[in-house]
Amino acid sequence: MGKSISWGKVANWYNNLIEQDENSYQRRLILPSLLRLVELKRGEVLLDLACGQGFFSRELAKLGAKVIGVDISAELINIARLQSPDPPANDLQCRAGATADGGQAKQDKNVEYHVSSADKLDFLKDKSIDKVVIILALQNIEKVGETLREVSRVLKEKGRLFIILNHPAFRIPKQSSWGWDESKKVQYRRIDSYLSESKEEIQMHPGEKPWEKTISFHRPLQFYFKALNKHGFVVSKLEEWVSHKISEEGPKKEAEDRSRHEFPLFLFLEAIQVS
Repeated sequence: MGKSISWGKVANWYNNLIEQDENSYQRRLILPSLLRLVELKRGEVLLDLACGQGFFSRELAKLGAKVIGVDISAELINIARLQSPDPPANDLQCRAGATADGGQAKQDKNVEYHVSSADKLDFLKDKSIDKVVIILALQNIEKVGETLREVSRVLKEKGRLFIILNHPAFRIPKQSSWGWDESKKVQYRRIDSYLSESKEEIQMHPGEKPWEKTISFHRPLQFYFKALNKHGFVVSKLEEWVSHKISEEGPKKEAEDRSRHEFPLFLFLEAIQVS
């Protein structure tokens, strides 16, 4: 995955977005749903792939698991290390080895972080991971097949992979939007394209300059099922998550709130490695 896809240039903005917004989707919707479904046990080893600034890594580690956070952005990993609840007094080489940026991976007692692309996890041994999470990241990864091949390699037999995506049927970069039908007083979701795969530049922190952009990929649902099957996974669970937010009082409130509960924002997939 190239630098143009990395969120490194917006690392501080993204960290503030996640850490300071108590009503964010990550904190209010995704985290409790993930904790409910991942069934993480004390002592298990979990890989948080494309972990960003470590928000989910830290929360998952609170369950007593050993969490390995990996991201291509050195800037985001540096923020993750600084926010580690119990940073080490000195640089220790973690169990998995040196980071891809040439330094030694820092760790606290439950979390360690590495700078690496998702499709090259050479520092991890075969069959060394119990569970893998990829949270709101697979749609930003270009080499999905290579990434899933690496995940399959490092997962233990019958290990589980948990994927959370912007819903590919309803949140398509530059091809989906909200609309309003005045005659029916209904808010609807407009979809201009779905089956066609696409690659789009996405502007980060709108309204601020200079505008930084990252890349997002749209793939239909069948793409993910076929890719998972090709690399030895069977989808064992699927959930669709709607927004927890509500509109302010006004003439469109009822219609807006109804549409939020009809069109899911996020798709959750659990896949089990079977071969």
